[in-house]
Amino acid sequence: MRYEHTQKAPFYLLLLAIASGMFVGVWLTPEPAAQLSLAIGGGAMAMLGLAFRHLMVRDEGEDLLVSFGPLPLFRRRVVYAEIERVEQTRSSWLDGWGIHMSPSGGWTWNLWGFDCVDVYLTRGRKLRLGTNEPVELEAFLRQQITSAKE
Repeated sequence: MRYEHTQKAPFYLLLLAIASGMFVGVWLTPEPAAQLSLAIGGGAMAMLGLAFRHLMVRDEGEDLLVSFGPLPLFRRRVVYAEIERVEQTRSSWLDGWGIHMSPSGGWTWNLWGFDCVDVYLTRGRKLRLGTNEPVELEAFLRQQITSAKE
């Protein structure tokens, strides 16, 4: 069984709007130091907007690739043999979106929404993967756990 899913979200539009505003600020500001600061900040916001347009989760054979994109600055691989169990759950607004340590423990990789799958790894680590297909992702990972243990 292969798995690949790409979740898209409109959050990147906010980042691109901020970048556009900063670039307009470069044009309107006469001070060179302020222009440079706005240009660098606008470039960083544009890069983040392109980096967080979608979240792709894909089976890579021995591991699961989790990647934000289309600018692939942030990616992570999870080896199936290191997964102890998975659990479909929902995050709260405290868990937020993006990549960060979660108040509920472990790392969160979430783009949009509150549906997620908690992936419990060896050595007590946890990874929370946001998805708009939690049933399908959980079923796929359960199958991979069984296959990895055989």
